[in-house]
Amino acid sequence: MDVVTAEEMRKFDRETIERLGIPAIALMENAGRAIAEEVIALCRRRGDSSGYAAGTRELGVDVEANGEAGRVRGLAGGGAGGGPMMPPPGFTVSADAALALAHAEAEHWLVLAGKGNNGGDGIAAARYLREAGIAVTLVYAAAPDSLAGEAALQRDAAAAMGLPAVVYGRDGLDLAACSGIVDALLGTGSAGAPRGAYAELIAAANASGRPIVSADIPSGLDADTGETHEPCIHAAVTVCLAFLKRGLLQYPGAEAAGHVVVRSIGIPAALARESGVQVSLLTPEVLQTRLQVDVSRRRSPEGHKGTYGHVLLAAGSLRMSGAGLLSARAALRAGCGLVTWALPEVLLPYVIGAAPELMLAPVAGEGGAWNAGTSAELLNLSGSRDVTAIGPGLGRFEGDTEWLRSLWEGIQSPLILDADALNILADTDYSTWTRRHPVILTPHPGEMARLAGMSTAEVQRDRIGLALDYARKHGVILVLKGAHTVIATPEGQAYINITGHPGMGTGGAGDVLTGMISGLLAQGMEAAQAAAFGVYLHGLAGERAARKRNDPAALIAGDIIEAL
Repeated sequence: MDVVTAEEMRKFDRETIERLGIPAIALMENAGRAIAEEVIALCRRRGDSSGYAAGTRELGVDVEANGEAGRVRGLAGGGAGGGPMMPPPGFTVSADAALALAHAEAEHWLVLAGKGNNGGDGIAAARYLREAGIAVTLVYAAAPDSLAGEAALQRDAAAAMGLPAVVYGRDGLDLAACSGIVDALLGTGSAGAPRGAYAELIAAANASGRPIVSADIPSGLDADTGETHEPCIHAAVTVCLAFLKRGLLQYPGAEAAGHVVVRSIGIPAALARESGVQVSLLTPEVLQTRLQVDVSRRRSPEGHKGTYGHVLLAAGSLRMSGAGLLSARAALRAGCGLVTWALPEVLLPYVIGAAPELMLAPVAGEGGAWNAGTSAELLNLSGSRDVTAIGPGLGRFEGDTEWLRSLWEGIQSPLILDADALNILADTDYSTWTRRHPVILTPHPGEMARLAGMSTAEVQRDRIGLALDYARKHGVILVLKGAHTVIATPEGQAYINITGHPGMGTGGAGDVLTGMISGLLAQGMEAAQAAAFGVYLHGLAGERAARKRNDPAALIAGDIIEAL
């Protein structure tokens, strides 16, 4: 699934209307219907045994197309003989199942409408909700006569239908008296913090305690970066129209959006592919079709340990021996045939037998640490290995910059850098270093801040944009870890992962990911494939591991390995 910026969305709107000839009012009608259907779906969830309480917000992303209306075979009224009259062969009665709601009369929803197209979408939704039997009141943030274009047409249609309407600030209004609120105040075209009546309505909606369904994006959210202005709607559900917006996948926007449902409104999905949209949601379909990954991870009946590749891992120190062990075990669990763990010689007695499947290669480190002279040994070891990973638990040491440069330039196979290898890299201008084989960097936000020369807060302000820029500039594959990890390539593509669990915020989880990506690379995957698939599987394993714990906060890195 493609993930777009606000400007890209405006472009696709224009192309659909001007080049394809689909009227803007038709798109608005489709948007209104999609929003109404999701409001009704929310009402159903709230009314069933799941106990979906007012104000409850789910986090997640669903991708749904406009479904076909349900069709049921009907019975006509009684005939002359008093019995049921069967319809003629093939006769059916269409039931609009998506807009059907038992006890609709118990619901009363407020639709907060701005004066732009987002407000027009909300007014159209109000009409569909009214048709479903739900009581609806339109709440205009500005005088209704300020609406123009298609939004004005929707205003007039709603008035002709007799939908109750009030103007905020002029008419009395109690937002807490309703059963739910549709937020159609500000869309992707808005910039900066909401002001005036818009800001007051947003604050009142949040304070109401009623569930909020946002049209396209929550009002007050930056559609590109995920920044939440003050105030910003905190939605239970966001009905994202046509294409997923970047800001809905980046925190804090992802939290403000609640449960995100992406709905088609008639804008062809092919427009995004034709225009070269850079960002995709990382799904099994994207892995298979765009990255050509065999997600089944099939094994050949003729395969042996040599078939699945050999990882060289340079990691660990006396103080941080566990990092290397976690990475090495994760590489094996990811399916590679062999792992050689290169480690300081003084560490060897402490790890022998900890993972009997590993091969250990002690190097001449002193005092439990690495030294500049070990690069020659690593270069020699790398010659017969398919991939080299450097960094977990490595520590810093005198001469480490030249040490890393010699490995960067000398290892003739894909290279993965993590942890202290990234910190070494951040202390130098490596743009002059030469490299013929792919490099994958796997920073967490703090490490990314050091690499990019900015604060961690600045990194988090627009993770997708930063990752794309850094990967292009430095010619690396960047795996920017965190909630919704971003994988960016030198060619200008990015993939956003949504697998994972909050319990994975634990020491060693990143070391596990480094090992997994290494293990996939050793099996012959290309660097972008291994990075994306590794991140995806890492998140799935974290989800599985968390489910096995009574308290997901008890999750540790080793649990992730065992859940692979």
